[in-house]
Amino acid sequence: MSGGLQVAAMPDVEQAAVKYLKPLLPAGTVVGTEWPDRWDTKLAVGIVSVTLGGGGSRQKPVTVDRTLDIDILGATKKQARDLAASVSAHLIAAQGTAQHGVRIYGVDETSLIWLPYTPSAETDTIPRYVLVMSMVVRPA
Repeated sequence: MSGGLQVAAMPDVEQAAVKYLKPLLPAGTVVGTEWPDRWDTKLAVGIVSVTLGGGGSRQKPVTVDRTLDIDILGATKKQARDLAASVSAHLIAAQGTAQHGVRIYGVDETSLIWLPYTPSAETDTIPRYVLVMSMVVRPA
């Protein structure tokens, strides 16, 4: 027997973040949930890849904590760092709003680390930051 609470499926925070960020980032920036095909040819415009990193219930079945692991690649370290700062600022600004089916209550930048990517031993490292953001959300 149910406890009388209505159950609501929690929203897809990955997709909501992608839809929210796309129009806010510099024109041409590739924003998605995976690294794009031929990603190495897109470094000049910047790449933002949002992936669900985990989380759990905060107030069952009302809100959840969600962590987003965000890979940010650019042609230079400065470009990748500036893009990471912009992504963080825009997600923090979304606090207190409803975006693409998600009501966003709390947003924190958990970490930002420099983690250059080396596709092979014969290539130079690719400028990459990994930004981790945590959010308290519920369906909008």
